[in-house]
Amino acid sequence: MAMNIASKVAFLFTVCIFTLVNADSPYRFFNWNVTYGDIYPLGVRQQGILINGQFPGPDIESVTNDNIIINVFNSLDDPFLLSWNGIQNRRNSYEDGVYGTTCPIPPGKNFTYILQMKDQIGSFYYFPSLAFHKAAGGFGGIRILSRPLIPVPFPDPAGDYTVLIGDWYKANHTALRATLDGGSKLPFPDGILVNGRGPNGTYFYVEQGKTYRLRISNVGLQNSLNFRIQNHTMKLVEVEGTHTLQNTYSSLDIHAGQSYSVLITADQAPRDYYIVVSSRFTSQVLTTTAILHYSNSAGPAPGPLPGGPTISIDWSLNQARSIRTNLTASGPRPNPQGSYHYGMINTTKTIRLSSSAGIVNGKQRYAVNSVSFVAPDTPMKVADFFKIDGVFRVGSISDNPTGGGIYLDTSVLGTDYRAFVEIVFENSEDIVQSWHLSGYSFFVVGMDGGTWSSASRANYNLRDAIARCTIQVYPKSWTAIYVGLDNVGMWNVRSEFWARQYLGQQFYLRVYTTSTSLRDEYPIPKNALLCGRASGRRTRPLK
Repeated sequence: MAMNIASKVAFLFTVCIFTLVNADSPYRFFNWNVTYGDIYPLGVRQQGILINGQFPGPDIESVTNDNIIINVFNSLDDPFLLSWNGIQNRRNSYEDGVYGTTCPIPPGKNFTYILQMKDQIGSFYYFPSLAFHKAAGGFGGIRILSRPLIPVPFPDPAGDYTVLIGDWYKANHTALRATLDGGSKLPFPDGILVNGRGPNGTYFYVEQGKTYRLRISNVGLQNSLNFRIQNHTMKLVEVEGTHTLQNTYSSLDIHAGQSYSVLITADQAPRDYYIVVSSRFTSQVLTTTAILHYSNSAGPAPGPLPGGPTISIDWSLNQARSIRTNLTASGPRPNPQGSYHYGMINTTKTIRLSSSAGIVNGKQRYAVNSVSFVAPDTPMKVADFFKIDGVFRVGSISDNPTGGGIYLDTSVLGTDYRAFVEIVFENSEDIVQSWHLSGYSFFVVGMDGGTWSSASRANYNLRDAIARCTIQVYPKSWTAIYVGLDNVGMWNVRSEFWARQYLGQQFYLRVYTTSTSLRDEYPIPKNALLCGRASGRRTRPLK
């Protein structure tokens, strides 16, 4: 469906306005049409979500501080939103693209996202956040390169590949959504995809002796995945915007929602080699393959496939603990990453978050601190701006587990701007959990089995913990993070197990200040869509 003249005019007008406001940094423009289309990733026809006819969608390539202008036209029959996993949207949670902050794009309409890759580098991805659309596609890679003259702690690679891995169902997303809406759990996934294709459907081309960067993101719906390359090792160099100690791994556990960046060198005999991705901690192991193809290849990949790690949690836990920050490397700025001494800052609050599952009104639900999130009729951030009462209540979720039964509410946890807090994710269940915090990068200071207590702090890493935005919590275990709440807004804290997120395992962290200064938070975008109780209101004059 072509964009109509009015939409084009509105888009260009919006661009002109923001060009005047943010003229210091470069602009990159994208025009995306979101449609349904037939896809065959596991050999059967499915209804996929395409962006400009592509599945997965196109990469976003940018540089630190770039302004990214993305005009999204919704040609689906559902309201639609895109969210930007790991992009912090400094002072601007309105652009986060989740329902708590942003009104959906109606069918047949468009919305222009105005993002800035402010003070960020690294590997991330985007995805559709509503209506279980993620199970149909609509995702793609995001890379933020360092600015010229900012040192990068490794030579430029010969190539730079986006690698999107994830579990997948043969059923259409509408059938999966109906199962969840009906109160049931989803079955086990049918397979794993690499860049939208099934076994041996994706090739990565390399030349003998050269080194390549792979930006690997787990965009799947629930399972932790192990990634390995036959006869090759991987040097980890970056995780979700942080340059890491350059440890070498034969395989990596990449949990739902996480992104890792590795270097590989084509230093083996010239032939093809299997790239293997398999599910972790599952009774039935799903496995798929892609191909690493040498330009001078003498033959196909040999068997058998390289085996993955055992089912041991300890192996994965020890690997996670080995992923640490390179303190001497520069991040988005020339100063070393280790110049921010997070371990010397006193925390002002401890927030403990416990996941749970149960039946509410005869239907399966999931909760955080006993609250299962239900979306209101108006995004909370929009209601906050217009001071619309009755949409949400700050404090509707406790900052500690209650031990009570699950109940439904629009859960919003209030916090203070510039507080430095400790958040402990507690997992009493038998599965690996994965959690994401929008708007922030946090320090993973500790993780272990058993029950967390104040005594657990004695074993925290207060020197070179990795800073990232998505973290796993192992079965019957806990993970602790430190985060400085320096980004005002309404920020989504969610399970990356997507059926759990859909059925309530999420909430919003309201980082609030009474200040109205643009140095603290931008006002609602002039082009913001308005819905629910905000319908008919005006944002700000367009000129």
